[in-house]
Amino acid sequence: MLVTCVVDLVVSPYDAESLIGGHVFVGGIFAVVGLAGISTALVVLGLLSRRLGQVTRAPRYYLGFYVAAILIGLSILFRLVYLFQSIVPTADDSLAVLFYIGLPALALTFSLIIAWRYWSWLLAERS
Repeated sequence: MLVTCVVDLVVSPYDAESLIGGHVFVGGIFAVVGLAGISTALVVLGLLSRRLGQVTRAPRYYLGFYVAAILIGLSILFRLVYLFQSIVPTADDSLAVLFYIGLPALALTFSLIIAWRYWSWLLAERS
């Protein structure tokens, strides 16, 4: 027997007051912890790529991983400011869209390009 469930994510104006309480704070903390994990992974990938670049004498593209980690760190700081001021960002707030979505997306796209450049030889090695 297959059971399906539909989750309604539409928030009525009457529910917005209850969201500003603990639900937004807990969800915001989880979002910050997730971004901090991604930032840590980028730093580790930068350290590994630096070692690989030293061995293969590749250009220092690995610095881009650190730049991406800094961009995600800026997004984390912005999220924390909004979180502790109990501000729920809206789609009309262009600054919030830039820092909530734009910076992490830019950082991950940038790091994907760098990772492809440094680590694509692993996909080329076939036996």
